[in-house]
Amino acid sequence: ILQIRPKTGLSAGTHTETVTFTADNGISESFEVSFTVNSVPSNSTTPEKLDTSIDVLINGKVESFGKAITTNIAGQTVTTVILDQDKLIERIADEGLSTVVTIQVNGNSDKIKVDLNGQMVKLMIDNLTILALHTDKATYTLPIDQIDLDFVSEQIGKSINLLDITFQVEISLPTADMIKIVENAAKIGNFTIVSPTINFTVKAVYGDVIVDVSAFKDYVVRTIAIPEGVDPNKITTGVVVEMDGTVRHVPTQIIQVDKTYHAKISSLTNSMYTVVWNPIIFSDVDKHWAEEAANDMGSRMVINRVGTDSFNPNQNITRAEFAEIIVRGLGLKLENSVTPFTDVRQSEWYSSSINTAYLYQLISGYEDGTFRPNDLITREQAMYIIAKAMEITGLKEKLLTQPAGEWISSFEDAASASQWTKESIADAVQAGIIIGRPNELLAPKAYLTRAEVAVMIQRLLKKSDLV
Repeated sequence: ILQIRPKTGLSAGTHTETVTFTADNGISESFEVSFTVNSVPSNSTTPEKLDTSIDVLINGKVESFGKAITTNIAGQTVTTVILDQDKLIERIADEGLSTVVTIQVNGNSDKIKVDLNGQMVKLMIDNLTILALHTDKATYTLPIDQIDLDFVSEQIGKSINLLDITFQVEISLPTADMIKIVENAAKIGNFTIVSPTINFTVKAVYGDVIVDVSAFKDYVVRTIAIPEGVDPNKITTGVVVEMDGTVRHVPTQIIQVDKTYHAKISSLTNSMYTVVWNPIIFSDVDKHWAEEAANDMGSRMVINRVGTDSFNPNQNITRAEFAEIIVRGLGLKLENSVTPFTDVRQSEWYSSSINTAYLYQLISGYEDGTFRPNDLITREQAMYIIAKAMEITGLKEKLLTQPAGEWISSFEDAASASQWTKESIADAVQAGIIIGRPNELLAPKAYLTRAEVAVMIQRLLKKSDLV
């Protein structure tokens, strides 16, 4: 009986192999064998393939110290980029702080990732290095100091050698199950998906332990290429689609690079992103002074309708409503932890928004431990929170350092503002987010209207270069 085992990694179809058989008497005989491969199992792995054409740029200069290995894992094509550690260290040392390491990977891989060991990451953190991963479908620009090594060590649970940790920065297409979640979310939310859905992740791998590095202290930029033929004027915003199907706005700009449009998305977390068309025209803001801001914030899923298609621009809003709107505007991931306030029950619709605003230090509540969610919010309270949001967006650090009085003294009623809010009001005025009510009034004790909050949030995002 002669058994012939074809080589592995064959594609489906008919193949012919030459087989040579040598008998005990030394006589050899060669003959051809034809056979058919009907299908390739989805979990098969093709031989590793070295792609020496991978581009690595250091501050725009092409270098040759990277390789790309492509494999097939569970039916997905995965391209892994590996950098030469010694050469990377040498080039970063030569270039100094804020070196940009750009990796361009072309092709149709389902997942493209860069592997860095912990020692390389520590070096890049110390030198404020930026890693820019470019693919045909998306880009991911990650300042490496956004990776919290202390957090990773805490999650692993013991002191470890940095060389033993592999950090993986990934851009990937969603699985079939994830695509279904996105499509169902679009159907429920009545919006149109206009770009591929892309998953951006950073993982720390130590043996069998995988730590998801999903939260950052500053906004991190990723872009998604808009398919040819899509009208850039029919793009509303980028959104995150969570695994439970919930959708949230993330600050998004539409930019053009080499005749191709891209959605530039800024976010404080990693997740699954797509770009949508969700036009909202409120019926009761036609020719209103806040018409453009109201429709823009509505289309971006920051402010909801009242009833079927109304905005109610002159309606005052509560402290809970303002917390929800500021959290949505900044694109923050909702936190469902135990509430820090005695009068905010976890079962209430606003508890997650209030918890999230508290976590990001946007709000602090009252001295008696309450938040008073159903109280109407005053303009000075809102301006205080806006100034806190300016710290998150990086807008505050761009302001001039001058006494608060120099910015608010021109308002007739500046003296009526509470002392604890004056510096925040001055920051909001200097940034151009607050210009006052008619007749040169700040109206700090007046209640905030829905029209005013729409304009304030839009200005915050525009002045911060997020939309």
